[in-house]
Amino acid sequence: MARTTVSPPVSAAPPTSNPAVRRRRFSGRTRRDFFTFLAFALPNLILIAAFTYRPLFSNIYYSTLNWTLGAKTATVVGIENYITFFTSPDARDVLTVTAVFTVFTVGGSMLLGLLVSLALNLKVRGTTLARAAVFAPYVLSGVGVGLVWLFIFDPVYGALAWVLRGFGARSPEWINNPDLALVMVILVYVWKNLGYCAVVYLAGLQSIPRDVLEAAQLDGAGAARRFFSVSLPLLSPTTFFLLITTLLSSLQAFDLIRIMTPTGNGTNTLIFEAYLQAFGGFNRAGYSATVSVILFVLLLVVTGFQLRFVERKVHYS
Repeated sequence: MARTTVSPPVSAAPPTSNPAVRRRRFSGRTRRDFFTFLAFALPNLILIAAFTYRPLFSNIYYSTLNWTLGAKTATVVGIENYITFFTSPDARDVLTVTAVFTVFTVGGSMLLGLLVSLALNLKVRGTTLARAAVFAPYVLSGVGVGLVWLFIFDPVYGALAWVLRGFGARSPEWINNPDLALVMVILVYVWKNLGYCAVVYLAGLQSIPRDVLEAAQLDGAGAARRFFSVSLPLLSPTTFFLLITTLLSSLQAFDLIRIMTPTGNGTNTLIFEAYLQAFGGFNRAGYSATVSVILFVLLLVVTGFQLRFVERKVHYS
């Protein structure tokens, strides 16, 4: 009987790195692309570092100082400014006003913007002119809008007071009453910014496939059912985008508040409180920087919460 011998398998030689291939990987076109990228990106990165991140870190440092605006010296106090803010009786009012202003301006702008976009999406004559008229207030100067509406709400010489006197009524004290002053600013802010939400929602409505809506109509769904079951879920990416942009914009709203209520009077949001503490007669530059840092942290937390939890409800398909 013949014996067969089985030779052990020959192991493959380990791959050896080729220096020539490695050198070619970072030469020629790749190197040119890298320097082209630097030529376009580096100036922007330098500008962002100089005008965004440097002021940000400087402001964080200023928030640890007891510094009067204009003084040549300042005292390092650590977190004392933060303790002063959160233990101050005004802190609750400022945070409450900020929350109320943000919720009503964001909710009002998005809700009214959605309703207006539904009207602008109809195929009727004059929609182009209507779209331009709705979007126009958004591109107007906040200072000009505030001055015009301040004349309208003036309780003595305002246009609204003149109309109310025609019906035998008296105009409310919009400017002197803290509660009404906040309502006044919210109304004007929503009026100015609902055109932005309407145009963005209109773009979302026009991007919905027609065959999906026609299929729902063939299945017997009415107009309301098609909107809530088909259109509204498909608008969730648009809603998510508007929620982030309008919320960040509302938390940083300044021009309308500054023009319509120069001294605050119930409209002290965080950003306006930071302005008043530094330039409104208090000259507390360090404390103002503290309020700005708190606003910055709030923006980070709100944006992170939206990206972490709210985006789960978005349907991208």
